[in-house]
Amino acid sequence: QDFELIHKKHNTPLPLHTMSSQNNTNILTDEFGHPIADTRNSLTAGVDGPTLLQDFELINKLAHFDRERIPERVVHAKGAGAHGYFEVTKDVSQFTKAAFLNKVGKKTPVFLRFSTVGGEKGSADTARDPRGFAIKHYTEDGNYDMVGNATPIFFIRDAQKFPDFIHTQKKNPQSNLPDPDSFWDFFSLNPETMHQMMFLFSNRGTPYSFRHLHGFSSHTYKWVNTQGEQFWIKLHYKTETGIKNFSNDEAKEMAGKDPDWATRDLFNHIQKGGIAAWKAYVQIMPVAEAANYRFDVFDVTKVWPYEDYPLLEYGRLVLNRNPQNYFAETEQSAFSPANLVPGIEASPDKLLQGRLFSYNDTHRHRLGANYTQIPINAPLRSKLNSYYRDGPMCVNGNGGSGPNYYPNSFGGPTEAPQYKQAPHKVYGTAIRTGRNHPNSDFEQPAMFYNKALQGKEREDLVSNIVGSLGNAKKEIQIRQTKLFYKVDPKFGAAVAEGLGLDKSNF
Repeated sequence: QDFELIHKKHNTPLPLHTMSSQNNTNILTDEFGHPIADTRNSLTAGVDGPTLLQDFELINKLAHFDRERIPERVVHAKGAGAHGYFEVTKDVSQFTKAAFLNKVGKKTPVFLRFSTVGGEKGSADTARDPRGFAIKHYTEDGNYDMVGNATPIFFIRDAQKFPDFIHTQKKNPQSNLPDPDSFWDFFSLNPETMHQMMFLFSNRGTPYSFRHLHGFSSHTYKWVNTQGEQFWIKLHYKTETGIKNFSNDEAKEMAGKDPDWATRDLFNHIQKGGIAAWKAYVQIMPVAEAANYRFDVFDVTKVWPYEDYPLLEYGRLVLNRNPQNYFAETEQSAFSPANLVPGIEASPDKLLQGRLFSYNDTHRHRLGANYTQIPINAPLRSKLNSYYRDGPMCVNGNGGSGPNYYPNSFGGPTEAPQYKQAPHKVYGTAIRTGRNHPNSDFEQPAMFYNKALQGKEREDLVSNIVGSLGNAKKEIQIRQTKLFYKVDPKFGAAVAEGLGLDKSNF
């Protein structure tokens, strides 16, 4: 139904497999619509003779088969998705002019893709890894993508480090095997990774299923209301199913039994009539308060403690419909934090700033320049009216006979100055430097260790770290354990003991 709406909106013909007319028969055809008499036997010169070059059905079938695979995502390669809706439950119009949030009870269609981050497309759902939590909202002002994770923080705070970080999470360039030395070498040389790394090696790093985890924007974003007032915000999605995690041993066991466990759980649950749902909350900070806040507001390795900025409920996210085709909808879905709508804007977060470019760029590489015309990515509830033209696989009419430049005198679409972004003051000298906020990279990890985790959870954290860090070189073990001591001496001592390290090193 969504595909039909998109084709009607852009006045393009529906593919045969989606048409519902008297021409829709059950006769096998090729991709050009020609009926196929025999797709099981090649055309040969006699019963035992060689295959003929004129067997276009065979050549076409093989040629298409050779091209079935598109490049997998560099990160978030393994994933599952579902359709549903976002419903506004509390009025937030005093904080944002976003049209899809302007009325209690308003529902917006969504598609959500869950994923693991570091593994390949065939890796296990239960791997110790952050989980991607990306929501595409089909709003009346265009598509809004909330491209988050199941963690409220991330490992690094500058996009410059992202390729280096991901290389350490992938396989060794010589052996093509996981490399604990590079994995822990990077962590031990970048203390900012501590908060997310501890989250990852707690049992929260191995969630039971995609239904049993929270979602977060992680980054700080900006909401702007109709009066032009600006607010820094963080988004939280709390699962209604409840948090449930695997232990390290359980996750490894399930990876052997069923590496597609979370994908299967989500699909089967919805297929049987169930829903997966989350309550949506927002933390709101007046822009003026950011400069003097005790933590760097634009540092994605930090959270805003709830006692400082409480959660305000504003919506409900519901998944209730499976994709009809995994490749067409889930594999080809493309999300970008740059896809924002009026009333929602980016912050100066350095990692976010890099993502604003990189996500759309990787989709152009993976899916082609016109990836936004793929139905799952196309705007569903807003009119497409641009001067973008041509390129491979342009299938939306290409602007018809209208002008392809602006400004023009021939009735082309015009600018809408009422949607200008809110002004934001910037200052300083152009310079390559780290953030200079006085907050520590160890204060919030200490809060996580001492307040968020309880006794058994702390024991599991230490055990999980020892089981992984113990595979790295001893000098890396010592360097990383020194950082654990900075979080909490008890934490550092427990890891040192588990690794069998001489505590005189610390």
